Amino acid sequence: MAKQINPTRMELTRLKRRLKTASRGHKLLKDKQNGMTKKFMEQIRLNRKLRETVESELAAAARQFRSASSAMGEKELAEALLLPAGEIGVTGGAGNIMSVQVPVLHADGSLAGSLPYGFADTSYELDAATLSMVKLFPTLLQLAECEKTCDMLAAEIEKTRRRVNALEHVMIPEMERNIKFITMKLEDNERQNITRLMKIKDVINAR
Repeated sequence: MAKQINPTRMELTRLKRRLKTASRGHKLLKDKQNGMTKKFMEQIRLNRKLRETVESELAAAARQFRSASSAMGEKELAEALLLPAGEIGVTGGAGNIMSVQVPVLHADGSLAGSLPYGFADTSYELDAATLSMVKLFPTLLQLAECEKTCDMLAAEIEKTRRRVNALEHVMIPEMERNIKFITMKLEDNERQNITRLMKIKDVINAR
């Protein structure tokens, strides 16, 4: 690779400039990678916490629905839940984590306290289960946002890691080898010129 380089001082200066830029870029990318990894670990911990909460609440709601089904009967339970408790919209925005655009989700409105049925033929367990699911919606939204953020950060970390490795193990070592080759070639040329000048001087002095 080095032998294909034109061994001139201009090329040496250009390579040294490129090496300086590449080294600075490598440091910036490495810092970015470390920063994103830290943020990623924070999101992973948040994701684990949210998932544990969601799974716990869903399990409790499932137990309440089973109790309601036992108390009311499956047919009556299905009829009570035919109508939705209401409608709620979700709007999406974008946040920024270490220059990575991540999703930010917001619920438009609230279903708090909404029940889609009357109280005459339903049980307390059904009320509790339905209200717990309504209450869980913001946490589900936050979990979805967090999981997507984790995916996007992981992809960006991998992309940055490949760039860092390419600079660290390919581009920078290659430029260093080329600089060393040109430097040695120029020094060799300089020695040859000095030797040639000394011979010329000796010839002139011998006359």
